[in-house]
Amino acid sequence: MSTLRIFKHYIRIPFILLGLLEAIILVSSVYIGIYVRFLGDEYNLEKYSGEVAPNALVFAVVMMTTMLSMGLYQARMRDGLSGILYRLFIAYFLGGVVLAVIFYIMPELFLGRGILFFTFLFSFLSILLIRFALVTFDAELFKSRILVLGTGKKANAITKLRRKSDRIGFSIIGYVHLRGTKDEVKAENIIRLNTSLKDFAIANEIDEIILAVDDRRKSFPVHELLDCKMSGITILDIVSFFERETGKIHLDQIQPSWLMLNDGFKNSVPQNILKRAFDIGTSILMLVFTWPIMLITTLMIKIEDGITAPVFYRQIRLGEGGKPFHVLKFRSMIIDAEKNCKAKWASKYDDRITRVGRFIRKTRIDELPQIINVLRGDMSFVGPRPERPEFVVALSEKIPYYSERHRVRPGITGWAQICYQYGASETDAMEKLQYDLYYVKNYSIFLDLLILLQTAEVIIFGKGAR
Repeated sequence: MSTLRIFKHYIRIPFILLGLLEAIILVSSVYIGIYVRFLGDEYNLEKYSGEVAPNALVFAVVMMTTMLSMGLYQARMRDGLSGILYRLFIAYFLGGVVLAVIFYIMPELFLGRGILFFTFLFSFLSILLIRFALVTFDAELFKSRILVLGTGKKANAITKLRRKSDRIGFSIIGYVHLRGTKDEVKAENIIRLNTSLKDFAIANEIDEIILAVDDRRKSFPVHELLDCKMSGITILDIVSFFERETGKIHLDQIQPSWLMLNDGFKNSVPQNILKRAFDIGTSILMLVFTWPIMLITTLMIKIEDGITAPVFYRQIRLGEGGKPFHVLKFRSMIIDAEKNCKAKWASKYDDRITRVGRFIRKTRIDELPQIINVLRGDMSFVGPRPERPEFVVALSEKIPYYSERHRVRPGITGWAQICYQYGASETDAMEKLQYDLYYVKNYSIFLDLLILLQTAEVIIFGKGAR
């Protein structure tokens, strides 16, 4: 098994083990830092080593949080060693800033500059070495050995997961041909069994069998699959497989019956109360930290467009249940940008965007006034992005299940925002819907916290902004 499901969200076991290993390194680095700093000074060495456990724990938690926020525990991160080095530098810089604040508030946790220098140095080099090993070697140890049942269109969709990062959790042994079906998978990957499915699976140490049969009315080996299941081999349908491995629900694979019979898509009163409390607490905290940025943004907009120019932009969007509301943003386009034309997607080089607007869009500062929408209850902090009514009508007619994204409150940030680029077309809208459906199905406060942490990566690296 290559994943664990924690609060309904799939976490890859290799990343859990990587996190545990790096946590041990971070904690150990504090003790190594003390040892190197006080080498030959037995008194201070014994004194600091005996009292440093809380300090080491705080250091490890802070550094792992900033590393998580920089995308260093994401399977979709496809950067090479240079990209990892860059992200690690930023994570350590942010971690240093956070630690400085903590040391100011709680001086008893301060480690000393000498200890911190050696702690940072050893932990940074050790983690970089581990990451280099992961990039260099494609270890099969933690991967599930998968056998795909079927060789048609559905099975061929799995072959499109070609990148190393797409296959980090599994290794495909082959695709089993079923009598009377058309092959679309490459011939060298097709297995034509001359023994029972169970015997082949056991002989090849198969962990999971993925059901990717185009038409289950033809030659579907029910009894053989039941035999495999009772022998301890996991049987998984292709939609659930894609959901687990890609973090989205593939629209071209699902049927209404899957939505009805699968777990998830639950909505309870305690869950809603908890989410609302989370939204209010996070919004107040964000206002405390971001009001200087909002004030500077206001001044910059006034300087560029004049003292009488409006600072905010209000636009009708659709919220939970399709209910319209006015979303509040810093104005990033020229005044009356759509006065003489219909609503349209913002393009990469949109000439309606001002100079200040281009910067605040890139850094997502233009979204900060939506904190007010969250406090009002129009939006949540995390959820599908609210869309304009004109686009919703058009997209609902062309994309199946598009209206299902309105089952929850829209959000300032969301699973689709951190997983996919900016959406500026119907194709992009369909792709983002697949991530939105994953969020609606698997929502939890745990997933919200992960999304909030990883939003820092989107802001710092400008992913998807236009």
